[in-house]
Amino acid sequence: MRKACNIRPVLSRLWLIVVVMAVAAVYGGQPVFGQTPTPVSEQKIDQLIKLLDDPEVRALLSKSATAPASPAAEPAADMSAATFSAWGNRIRQHLRDIGQAVPQVSSEFMRAGSKIAAEINGHGPFGVFVLFLTLILIGLGAEWLFHRIASRSRARAALTLDDGTGVKPLYRVGHHLFAVLAPLVAFSFASLGLFMAMTWPPLLDAIMLPLLLGVIACRFVIRIARLLLVGPPSAEGPGAPLGLAAIDPAAGAFWYKRIVWFSCILFAGWALAGVMTALHILPAVRGVVVYLLGLGLLLVGIETVWNRPAALARGRGAMEWALTAFLCLLWGLWVAGVIVILWLGIYALILPGLLQTTTATARNAFAAKLDAPQGGNPVFEVLVERGARAGIIALAIAWLAFLVNKHTSMFTGEAMTDRLIQGVLGGAIILLVADILWQIAKAVINRTVEHARIATSDDAHKARNARLLTLLPILRTMLAIAIALIAAMMVLSGLGVQIGPLIAGAGIFGVAIGFGSQALVKDVISGVFYMMDDAFRVGEYIQAGSYKGTVESFSIRSVKLRHHRGPIFTVPFGELGAIENMSRDWVIDKFTISVGYNTDINKVRKMVKGVGVALLAEEEFGPFIIETVKMKGVEQFGDYGINLSFAMMTKPGYQTMIRRRAYMMIREVFVQNGVVFASPTVQVAGGDPSAAAAAAATVKAAMDQKKLGEAGGEGA
Repeated sequence: MRKACNIRPVLSRLWLIVVVMAVAAVYGGQPVFGQTPTPVSEQKIDQLIKLLDDPEVRALLSKSATAPASPAAEPAADMSAATFSAWGNRIRQHLRDIGQAVPQVSSEFMRAGSKIAAEINGHGPFGVFVLFLTLILIGLGAEWLFHRIASRSRARAALTLDDGTGVKPLYRVGHHLFAVLAPLVAFSFASLGLFMAMTWPPLLDAIMLPLLLGVIACRFVIRIARLLLVGPPSAEGPGAPLGLAAIDPAAGAFWYKRIVWFSCILFAGWALAGVMTALHILPAVRGVVVYLLGLGLLLVGIETVWNRPAALARGRGAMEWALTAFLCLLWGLWVAGVIVILWLGIYALILPGLLQTTTATARNAFAAKLDAPQGGNPVFEVLVERGARAGIIALAIAWLAFLVNKHTSMFTGEAMTDRLIQGVLGGAIILLVADILWQIAKAVINRTVEHARIATSDDAHKARNARLLTLLPILRTMLAIAIALIAAMMVLSGLGVQIGPLIAGAGIFGVAIGFGSQALVKDVISGVFYMMDDAFRVGEYIQAGSYKGTVESFSIRSVKLRHHRGPIFTVPFGELGAIENMSRDWVIDKFTISVGYNTDINKVRKMVKGVGVALLAEEEFGPFIIETVKMKGVEQFGDYGINLSFAMMTKPGYQTMIRRRAYMMIREVFVQNGVVFASPTVQVAGGDPSAAAAAAATVKAAMDQKKLGEAGGEGA
């Protein structure tokens, strides 16, 4: 007996091992990570052994060990099919419940009326309506009183705005916003504040609160729509200012009316849904009532599609039919309870127009007057415009994430699925931030470039502006590339992609490119140092080796030179070498004129001095002359006359024009004073015609030889 008692625990332990092995065989396809064995006390082991001794427990374990694999071990395709089947069944059940709730609508509302009379001191729905109307009238009275108090200040502000002098557009926007929202705040404080300050029965409180909030929200949307599309409420008559969105008045009035209709139906349905929830009306009955109100929204949407200004301008056609079908599809998705897909369709329908309206409103708010120089803070303007767009998109993403989490099973707790969804949402936020940063940088650079293009008489400012026009476009391109790469890396990292190998691969690829394209690297690095040395700027005339021309533009590796005869050269920075810049500070232009040997040199000097004074006094050439033309003296004695040297200092680029004018004036002065230009002459003694002809031929040959020599020197 003692031995049997000793063997029994051993057999129980062996049975436990067999059962554990069987269970492990069944669930062997589901690995468990990160688990460590926990020590078990002897008391727990004894309890487990006693349970295993029970025949019913043994039978259950045996059945589980020999049972076939559960559906959980089937391929993922079966799980996906089952999931979609269950989803379809839920939709059918939802529609079936809605259909069965239609006959119950009247009975549910009668029961709700009885409940109101029973719980609100015998007052039925009519008493609730009278209280609601009383609160609305009190709010309207407070709003009228606010208008009366603020009428004088609004009149003064209106005169200032009509004057249009010294009023910033942003101040006008703030004034209009105050005029729109301040009366609504007074209405809200008077109606909702009075209701919240008093003690009411719980059911009355639950009924009245959504009604008042619906009225306030509806009026808020209508007032904002009027401000954006039509103009402030005080703007009436033909001279009234347009809305902040700056669209056509007829189109603004059209969209404003549709928004009024849509808002009234939407917030009426929202308030009614809140009242029905407070009265504990069946969810299916609430759905029937709300979906019927949704038909009103659908009709407003279809009427808007067919009568909108764009459709009337180009003629109704396939686009209108497609939009109508799309709206009906959205209503069907709503009735079917497919909320996530419904909101995706709503986003596709309204987000593009909403973003365009936001951009137009922001730009119109910061628009400067036509006769005033552009000013303002570009960073603030971009923050307002892009920040508003980013805020709208971020709210849309957050609301979609909330709906996905609430109405679907996408957040299942699986690490990969959750990280992918969170990565997509986080990536959208990263792209929005990157867009704001890029728009700020681009706005600052563009504003600086615009200011640099303004003409100025200060040479230092001209030099600075030319350098900015050269460097800022390159900086803008580099910033765009850097922001795009960083944003892409952050998005990939948020999606779970390991960016370390990508960065390492990019480094290796960069080294390979460096070895394989040394000329390209040389061009880029040379361009950087040319920019640092301020060797040339856009608009300057330079010569580098056999290339010369006006600098038109830059890229990362080359410069474009426009030759004065028209051709354009694209020269890599690595081939420029030494730069001869002909457009910096000043230019000294020298030229020579030959006069006869019998010319009075001092007389010529005085005549040229008068020419210099007259040239400096001319309005067309004087501003570009630094030192007027002067005669330096005798350069050399030529074969047929005296070569006189002249020089002048001008601003770069104007020396040729001024020299041509100086030539004309010097010739006129020489002719008036009898100064003869040197010309080839030959004196022949005797009267032999053949000797004279031979001498003339010799002189002609010498002149031709001299011309050939000069032409060869210029070609070299």
